[in-house]
Amino acid sequence: MTTAFSHATPIRSLYQKPNPPKPLICFQDDFRTSGNGVSLTASVNYVSIRVGARRLQPVKLSWVKRRGTVRCATIEQIEAEKAAIEKDVKERMEKTIENVRSNFNSIRTGRASPAMLDKIEVDYYGTPVSLKSIAQISTPDSSSILVQPYDKSSLKAIEKAIVGSDLGMTPNNDGEVIRMSVPQLTSDRRKELSKIVSKQAEEGKVALRNIRRDALKAYEKLEKEKKLSEDNVKDLSGDLQKVTDEYMKKIDTVFKQKEKELLTV
Repeated sequence: MTTAFSHATPIRSLYQKPNPPKPLICFQDDFRTSGNGVSLTASVNYVSIRVGARRLQPVKLSWVKRRGTVRCATIEQIEAEKAAIEKDVKERMEKTIENVRSNFNSIRTGRASPAMLDKIEVDYYGTPVSLKSIAQISTPDSSSILVQPYDKSSLKAIEKAIVGSDLGMTPNNDGEVIRMSVPQLTSDRRKELSKIVSKQAEEGKVALRNIRRDALKAYEKLEKEKKLSEDNVKDLSGDLQKVTDEYMKKIDTVFKQKEKELLTV
């Protein structure tokens, strides 16, 4: 089960009364008015006002004569930004796993599989389309593949695409369908393909690390905007690392499965 992101430390409202409106959180590291001894200091969780030596109780800052800009955001807006980052991370990581699986499936293992033709693109009336979108692909037995196009006029284009691919199979076009026999892999070829699969797995892991890096930058941006505290960012970063580690393990799992298929004679 995928690790869920924990909620950051809640940001406390400064305006307390029965049924209050949506809290408005205002942030500025050091704000001072000129000539009247009034100062405003703030952190992510607290805002306080001083008049000379007196510290007043926290109040809602509806208007302040100010020098500079006070940034404001509701708690709902902050939570929405966090949720958007978390959603983007998981969607991109899932897509990365799907791409790795797709790449693995396109590498033949000596046993016939329709997935071996997933990467084949055909020039269909001047437009490149995937083979599986214009033909039915099946495996009559463990050593042969049958391609039956929905439009027989595309047979030559399909044959050309297969010959030009790196599958290493010779298509037999009888005018109705295309048949291919899947040759057995040599020991050397199996080792070569194993290296290719290992490289693809590492590329998938690099993609996951890049997704993690992008999310960290997004959290740091919220911290700079005073929407998250340093502790919030540390907690979220820890959760993010756990999610990344889980997807890394998924890549390791599919890699080991594919490697086993390749090296099993």
